[in-house]
Amino acid sequence: MNTSKKIVLAYSGGLDTSYCAVHLSKEKGFEVHAVSVNTGGFTSKEIKTIEETAYSLGVTTYKNIEAISSFYEKVVKYLIFGNVLKNNTYPLSVSAERIIQAIEIIEYAKSIDARYIAHGSTGAGNDQVRFDMIFQTLAPEIEIITPIRDQQLSRQEEIAYLQQHDVAISWEKAKYSINKGLWGTSVGGEETLTSEKGLPEIAFPSQLTKEGKENVILTFEKGELIAINGHQQAPEKNIELLQNLAAPYAIGRDIHVGDTIVGIKGRVGFEAAAALITIKAHHLLEKHTLTKWQLQHKEYLSNFYGMHLHEGQYLDPVMRDMEAFLTNSQEKVSGEVIVTLQPYHFFLEGIISKNDLMRSKFGSYGEMNTQWTAEEAKGFIKINGNQNKIYQQIHSLS
Repeated sequence: MNTSKKIVLAYSGGLDTSYCAVHLSKEKGFEVHAVSVNTGGFTSKEIKTIEETAYSLGVTTYKNIEAISSFYEKVVKYLIFGNVLKNNTYPLSVSAERIIQAIEIIEYAKSIDARYIAHGSTGAGNDQVRFDMIFQTLAPEIEIITPIRDQQLSRQEEIAYLQQHDVAISWEKAKYSINKGLWGTSVGGEETLTSEKGLPEIAFPSQLTKEGKENVILTFEKGELIAINGHQQAPEKNIELLQNLAAPYAIGRDIHVGDTIVGIKGRVGFEAAAALITIKAHHLLEKHTLTKWQLQHKEYLSNFYGMHLHEGQYLDPVMRDMEAFLTNSQEKVSGEVIVTLQPYHFFLEGIISKNDLMRSKFGSYGEMNTQWTAEEAKGFIKINGNQNKIYQQIHSLS
């Protein structure tokens, strides 16, 4: 092997990385070692197809790194603990997995003594920041090469280039960029480049194939999804199972609008049935089992955690500090959540938990109390209103 020209390519099998594989191997003379990191969403058959395609494009070697469990333990678990939804909408499906992919890929590059590493990010997106920051931090000695960014290529130009090099791949759906993983699937296309257009039905990988309603029971233990309908297995397996149960109902579709790391607004479509159901179910269980102040402080800290993760700051030690807080907050978050699935929608019916704070004997909200008298209630209200009364009296005199 020619060590001086050895390059590791972060390879997904999509249009951008296919262009990179051909360009780097056939035009630039690199010895291309393509690496995919499976953070969920792919079958063994699909991975085999990605491998065959990579070799057909001229790579020297192909490797698939299994990282679903690592992805869950290092990232997804804390997104659930924090009920993280960017702009109250997006469960960070792609940005979350890019961090783990970057770490796995740079470690592989170091293990084979590669002097170069490449990815297919454009110059206008978030992934370039996430990949480059991880690569530069963990291996500053390895040079980063980014053909799509450097040449400012459009998708049409990439397709034309590959056709010129006799790449026999069907590009009917090339106008949509699909990124599939354990925590959801992002969908980008010409519609998401505008502010007014929605994605067509065909753009979403999962189509509506089930009607009616279906009840599902999610069991959480210390914040982790340990069982579905009473069947226990690893949380990441339960997320996959929940996705399979909910996807036929076309649940979890939306379009996220947000601020990119490079300072421009962006839109991306997504479907993330399992992520949205898990987060909402977990949050409902927290409302029943955590105190008012736990919920309040968790909310803003979780927002910071999601923002830092989204912007590629995963390696900053403050992330470990916030993870410690989130983990400790889950001590009493155990119980069952009853969920109803139906076309394009899910509904949280309720929860069952030994830690349910509604089980208190102090009283029932809006009904009656047993632990204080009417006079004590009047006194509490009078003192509780003192700040407002003082303010209004002072300023009504001025």
